[in-house]
Amino acid sequence: MAPDTLLRLEAVSKIFPGGAVGLDAIDLDIGQGEFLSLLGPSGCGKTTSLRVVGGFEEPSSGRVLLDGQDITGRRPYDRPVNTVFQDYALFPHMNVEENVGFGLSLRGLGAGEIQRKVRAALDLVGLADKIEARVTALSGGQRQRVALARAIVCEPRVLLLDEPLSALDAHLREQMQVELKRLQAQLGTTFIMVTHDQTEALSISDRIVVMNRGRIEQIATPAVLYDAPATRFVAGFIGTMNVLECRLVERRADSFLVAAGSLTFEAVAGSDMPLDGDLIAGIRPEDVLIEAGGVPGRVVGTVFHGRTLRLHAELPDGIGLTIDVPRSDIGADYAPGQAVHLSVRSGAARLLRSN
Repeated sequence: MAPDTLLRLEAVSKIFPGGAVGLDAIDLDIGQGEFLSLLGPSGCGKTTSLRVVGGFEEPSSGRVLLDGQDITGRRPYDRPVNTVFQDYALFPHMNVEENVGFGLSLRGLGAGEIQRKVRAALDLVGLADKIEARVTALSGGQRQRVALARAIVCEPRVLLLDEPLSALDAHLREQMQVELKRLQAQLGTTFIMVTHDQTEALSISDRIVVMNRGRIEQIATPAVLYDAPATRFVAGFIGTMNVLECRLVERRADSFLVAAGSLTFEAVAGSDMPLDGDLIAGIRPEDVLIEAGGVPGRVVGTVFHGRTLRLHAELPDGIGLTIDVPRSDIGADYAPGQAVHLSVRSGAARLLRSN
């Protein structure tokens, strides 16, 4: 275990009754004070991973280590871990102060100490003025903050967040992303968040674990996941990506010349990339260029994206490409049917593993 590792999942598997595989021997190290997101589609294993860490699911095999100590068999209340659930799980018959202080009251603390800790937690989440309010009278964003305060007031080593922002509207969700990151940095607590929202994960995570079918596809920072996805699945799940089947034309010193139909371009690859057989290349829409001398194609559709216009184009051999064009650079209307000439920014394409 690395010196800064707080939590480790070691060869953890979970097989549900009937044989469904929830987790398939995953290994994961999580650092002290890290904001880590588990990202993937429904059924990928992210929530099962969270429940295993929290003690709500017992793994079929493998271990969960905290500070090097095996906590696999400990019940949820015996772990220094708290959870913010998707539906907040607040007590409707209690006011804000009673909800936040509930966990402290179970520890037998005095009323004065509970009140002090509750007020401090509510100050952190910006709800000190709502201490006597009924939770049923609060907005969705306020209820989410109460749930956060209730989780942090007990000073857990690890805070688990199960899609905590999914019930909020888009504008409030963005505000709460900023608040979550601010709170995590201020507390220095390790946060582990489950989400299926790639934008949310990219916005606030230190690292992201992309999961698929009970396995980890890639663990990396947001920038690395976006710029250098390792697999076809990650490339398709993180942002928008043109994924093209291609063939090797020429090996170069630090890159490869490949061709997808009539489109030839330079691509880079990781050192572990197998280069035998058919290849798969990923190209971000902003790296497809409209310029003279490129391969001829035609626009088949457009989508307004604020400061950019997203074009869907097709080459004569049927290959489709998605292109993002800054609207400030647009000198033409790019209506469907318009002819364009397309190329790929040098070195921007990346060869991907198929699994």
